[in-house]
Amino acid sequence: MLGLEFPPINELLRWQDIFPTFNKIALIAVAAALISIVLFLIASRRDPMVAPTGVRNLAEVTIDFIEESVVMQTLGKSGLKWTPFLLSLFLFIFLCNIPGVIPIIQMPATARIAIPLSLALLVWVIYIGTGIKHQGLAYFGHLLWPPGVPTALKPLVGIIEFISTILVTPFSLTVRLMANMLAGHILLVTFSLLTTALFRAQTSQLFLVPMSILPFAMLIFLTAFEILVAFLQAYIFAILAAVYINNSTVGHAEEH
Repeated sequence: MLGLEFPPINELLRWQDIFPTFNKIALIAVAAALISIVLFLIASRRDPMVAPTGVRNLAEVTIDFIEESVVMQTLGKSGLKWTPFLLSLFLFIFLCNIPGVIPIIQMPATARIAIPLSLALLVWVIYIGTGIKHQGLAYFGHLLWPPGVPTALKPLVGIIEFISTILVTPFSLTVRLMANMLAGHILLVTFSLLTTALFRAQTSQLFLVPMSILPFAMLIFLTAFEILVAFLQAYIFAILAAVYINNSTVGHAEEH
């Protein structure tokens, strides 16, 4: 026997409270928020006339990335006012994702539904609120019945649009982020346990020890891949948020 025992799924997703109602997931989320705030506070204290280096350079590169790859691609120049929100969203999600590959922590906070759902509902409230702000109650008309829909099809289209935009959108945002991070977390745990089990094989099974290099190599590959996934999921969430916000202003723009 290899002594390989996969922990119950409940142990992979639940953590003992550090103190009542506050566990490792909450700690990661708080740390992600604080790191984001401190990063830009430090960057803002540097002399703007001096060439950016260190923290300021990192902050400026991140801002440029969000402006060029998210805002300009979805909202255009008029949407630059959304940069702070989308930047905060991207950075917070990335910093919640990346602990999944950090030894000892080894858990992305976004693999639990609470954080992805909260962020998805925040985006939902913002793009609905933006639509009402720009278009008034006519926003719901544009939302449920896009221009050009035949009158006979309006009831059916209205139901489909209501379900997809009002109900499904926050759910899909939540599941996309959570499922990807949870799947990566389980894969890393699986190959980590397999590597350990082979490496610690009993004396009668020493021939298995060299085989531990195979799951270990896969573990290294998956760790690098999860770093990429952590970045891509933060980027995808931010760009979808920008797309939804842009869609909330389309009717307003068309009227003018």
